Amino acid sequence: MQYLTRRTVLAAAPVTLAFGGPLLAARPARAKQYGPGVTDVEIKIGNTGPYSGPLSNASPIPISMAAYFKMINEQGGINGRKINFISHDDGYSPPKTVEMTRQLVESDQVLFTAGQLGTPTCSAIWHYMNEKKVPMLFVSTGATKWDDPKGHPWTMGFFVSYQAEGRIYAAYILEHKPDAKIGVLYQNDDFGKDYLKGLVDGLGDKAASMIKIKDSYETTDATVDSQIVELKAAGCDLLFTVAIPKFGALAIRKVAEIGWKPLHILNGIASSVGVTLKPAGLENAKEIITSNSFKDATDPEWQNDPGYKEWVAFMDKYYPNGDKSDSQTVYGQSIAETTVQVLKQCGDELTRENVMKQEANLHNLELPMLLPGITINTSPTNFAPIRQAQMRRFDGERYVPFGPVLTGAIG
Repeated sequence: MQYLTRRTVLAAAPVTLAFGGPLLAARPARAKQYGPGVTDVEIKIGNTGPYSGPLSNASPIPISMAAYFKMINEQGGINGRKINFISHDDGYSPPKTVEMTRQLVESDQVLFTAGQLGTPTCSAIWHYMNEKKVPMLFVSTGATKWDDPKGHPWTMGFFVSYQAEGRIYAAYILEHKPDAKIGVLYQNDDFGKDYLKGLVDGLGDKAASMIKIKDSYETTDATVDSQIVELKAAGCDLLFTVAIPKFGALAIRKVAEIGWKPLHILNGIASSVGVTLKPAGLENAKEIITSNSFKDATDPEWQNDPGYKEWVAFMDKYYPNGDKSDSQTVYGQSIAETTVQVLKQCGDELTRENVMKQEANLHNLELPMLLPGITINTSPTNFAPIRQAQMRRFDGERYVPFGPVLTGAIG
């Protein structure tokens, strides 16, 4: 049985099944090793996500994760074990994330968490999870600090880091608009400041002269109207927006409303056609530049691509109400598929220690919706599974990629 509420998503309720069949005599039996949340028929995975609050339009990430785990369960699970995915609503509120995560670890007794969403929210539990030695797999945020195998060996990111992405944009600006007067709109927390650092570091000694003004917003703000007006008034001809989707849409709409025509670079997290550009007005988003590591489901180029077809088949059957133009459904499915790969590699040694060992042992893992040439790679010294992205420009209907796949190296 599956149920979905505003507070909790379970990919599969706990089940008790009998599995029979002949054993392979050629393979000697190995003792099973289980950590919390694991039995012969079940693996408990925890998650917190913003089903409410200012980032609620990112809920397709955990919802698509739940859908993918449901598919895996219907296919027989992982070595006969069904995934019990327990996802609580934290409203994108760090105190709530702490509360819900403690419940997952201390009450629900999950083996690990996967795909927890949000930089400020994950930051609030980062130390707790590492002190408890509970794996945080593939947090759904690109904060650079998740790549810290020595200091925080129980947490791993997933996306291209925000600083790396910021450096990619800086390189583009230096090559194509070296005389730019840059205005930055950013979220006033670790998420926004991480991107800003990448941009500043990438611009190097030109940052001070090129960046004319930096304006921040709070997630409790109703609009970013005053900030956009101020950035235009400062004479900026390039706007770098670092926002979650809601505020990205508000910024795009206000830029159009006041007749401002800057070169607009939008961070990847806020670049979804379905959840950001459509609410802002597609005509208002024309010529926006961003980057991504994943195939854009709105791009006709991929219609005959085997990976795209695989993803569409998954969406049609297991998440039919999902918006295929929303890249967050791609992210959720990709995180879930990578999590399943880790569990497959664990075999019958389903302990927290082995989960982290296998998470740090992924080599050239291909996912259906990653861009060609980009694969998942981790090691005990590399906790950043994806390190590359490609630039793209919105033409009013879809994103058009341009240039090579880039790496934003962090010094």
